[in-house]
Amino acid sequence: MPELPEVEVVRAGLERHVLGARILAVDVLHPRPVRRHLAGASAFADELKGRVLTGARRRGKYLWLPLDSGDALMAHLGMSGQMLVQPPESPDERHLRVRIRLEGAAEGRELRFVDQRMFGGLSISPGGAELPPEIAHIAPDPLEAAYDPEAVVRRVRRSASGIKRILLNQTVISGVGNIYADEALWRAKLHGERPGERLTAPKVRELLGHVRDVMTEALAQGGTSFDALYVNVNGESGYFERSLAAYGREGEPCDRCGTPMRRIAFMNRSSYFCPKCQPAPRVRRITAG
Repeated sequence: MPELPEVEVVRAGLERHVLGARILAVDVLHPRPVRRHLAGASAFADELKGRVLTGARRRGKYLWLPLDSGDALMAHLGMSGQMLVQPPESPDERHLRVRIRLEGAAEGRELRFVDQRMFGGLSISPGGAELPPEIAHIAPDPLEAAYDPEAVVRRVRRSASGIKRILLNQTVISGVGNIYADEALWRAKLHGERPGERLTAPKVRELLGHVRDVMTEALAQGGTSFDALYVNVNGESGYFERSLAAYGREGEPCDRCGTPMRRIAFMNRSSYFCPKCQPAPRVRRITAG
């Protein structure tokens, strides 16, 4: 699933290629990706026709394209969604779901939403150009100007949950997914089950610094790509997977100490860590009075 750096790469690509473009027509080739538009696929297409794309913005893993009407075209990539900018003569992708024909800044191009598994989708947010109300509850992410790391430190230290679970809580800090959480925890030498309330403020600040660093480094390399499902607007894959120190490295030697990396089940996914560098927290014993 695309994480914050991947989504930011796509956002930047959209800003370069579609900013100022007018929507000529919208072809909804499958209704599921626009299922949140309760008026239906035809109404979705009609409301977008003639609108101008005035920007490309992101919070966490959500993208939105502000429109000249004050509304916004929202996109969530889900597990396998792609936003591609293609010339009209380019053959249709196998899992093409929505085609948006453009003129103006992107004259002669199409914005295509491709989604194999169809967990993602497009929707129109009325009045959502600045910040769609549908995602107003999501906390700022580490790459946003509105991000307040000290507020996150306070939230973390008030929580009895494991630190990885806290990092994945989008109301505390947005945009952190499974891959980058594991990488940041490895850099901070923290086990994902360590309770937030048992971490010192300096340690939480260190961890948040690693979160930002690992995302910035991934962004510079175009994001992480493990298969053909994640590509940017030009159809190019990310390469940060070559730099991963924790995620996906079960049985391989830790880059820091040489101990074989371990994998455990976590929230229907997997956590990867070094059992020596990232020791599991001790279980507190309760003594009967």
